[in-house]
Amino acid sequence: MWASIIAVIGTLAGATVAGLLQHRAARAGRTEERAAELRRDRITAVTELAASLSDHRRAMWELKDAELTDASPDRVRKLLDTSHETRSEITSPSVRVRLLVSDATVRNAAVRATRATYAIRDAADLRELESLRAGALEAHDAMVEAAGTSLR
Repeated sequence: MWASIIAVIGTLAGATVAGLLQHRAARAGRTEERAAELRRDRITAVTELAASLSDHRRAMWELKDAELTDASPDRVRKLLDTSHETRSEITSPSVRVRLLVSDATVRNAAVRATRATYAIRDAADLRELESLRAGALEAHDAMVEAAGTSLR
């Protein structure tokens, strides 16, 4: 009889340990899956911000170049509309970077890249336009490099 009781207790203990190990393994798997999903979301946010900044930088350069070289009012108006569209496309990925990326270096680099791109509108002449464009390109590349380092 004692042998039967010990056998039942052993079976129950074994089942309990197996259940706990299985629960722990499942939990670890879910944690890894969430971490991988968050990493993908962070990479997507930074990638979309980089693309949006590139589009807006190009649009702003074209607009300021047209303004500074006395292009027709219709062309300037069309380029202004395009620049408004590309600027609004920065909002969503910029917010996602702020919400998803905890690394201050990446967040600060994203802010610098965005501000450098917006600064193109302040160019007073073609030389300054090219300088501001180059600065925006450098800030963009620094943001991508910071994200690449952080998200590896």
